[in-house]
Amino acid sequence: MHSGLNISLQVIVCYIAGLLFERLQTRHEINVERCIKMQEKKNILTYEGLRKYEDELHELKVVKRQEVAQKIKEAREQGDLSENAEYDAAKDEQRDIEARIEELEKILKNAEVVVEDEIDLDKINIGCCVRLLDMEYSEELEYKIVGSTEADSLKGKISNESPVGKALIGCKIGDSVDVETAAGVFTYKVLEIQRSR
Repeated sequence: MHSGLNISLQVIVCYIAGLLFERLQTRHEINVERCIKMQEKKNILTYEGLRKYEDELHELKVVKRQEVAQKIKEAREQGDLSENAEYDAAKDEQRDIEARIEELEKILKNAEVVVEDEIDLDKINIGCCVRLLDMEYSEELEYKIVGSTEADSLKGKISNESPVGKALIGCKIGDSVDVETAAGVFTYKVLEIQRSR
């Protein structure tokens, strides 16, 4: 009687373990696919953005790596590393530099450069500068549409993936567009499309 019950329990446990394994395997496959898609995502850059990232990468590899290596060497020479704040700070800086180098290399590896001289100025696209009228506040705004890695709202560079950028792509002069943002719905009228200056 007991042995029959034990066998039944073993069968049930094996069945449940099999289901869990299948589920984990499926989840793992989905995560692998997601990682591959993320790696394949193109980083759309203007030529200016490409140059900026290449210059930063060169600076980090050639100058900053040597500077931080020198700081670590000097801190080591002071003796006991267990209570050496300068050594810890230099190691943290080194870790940050290496992480940024890796990030920049990924951006540049998947970079797709927009040739701004070849942009069709009949409609808004990545690389264009646009002048808009905010219909609610009767205020003129100027933006440059760039890829997401290059976006910098403080410099008027908005991503083609942002709500405003997404809504503007493909619009022509005279078009009005409603943009849904976290702050509400805004209506913009396209006044001008030009190449970046």
